[in-house]
Amino acid sequence: VQLQASGGGSVQAGGSLRLSCTVSGNISSLNNMAWYRQAPGKERELLATISSGGNTVYAASVKGRFTITRDNTKNTAYLRMNSLTPEDTALYYCYAGVNWSEDYWGQGTLVTVSS
Repeated sequence: VQLQASGGGSVQAGGSLRLSCTVSGNISSLNNMAWYRQAPGKERELLATISSGGNTVYAASVKGRFTITRDNTKNTAYLRMNSLTPEDTALYYCYAGVNWSEDYWGQGTLVTVSS
């Protein structure tokens, strides 16, 4: 199983980005998917989770600005990020729970927000 994340880049404060994470490989069941981030010198932070049925949970730090969605036909999760600030600068990772007992992580995609 592999996770391919994309969509990171550089944006000015107030801008938007959309991250994508596609899961491929031996998948019988694609369960929860999530996005995390890790800023320099900080611990990895859980941002948003989405179940296979579309139920979502957000961290307080991004609620109202970030939206997680998924397309089960494409085994892909998305993270729409609006109103970005320099504090959102980090390496963003996607997570997928697969086949009920397996955990996988993407390679990370860098988001840089300039003031």
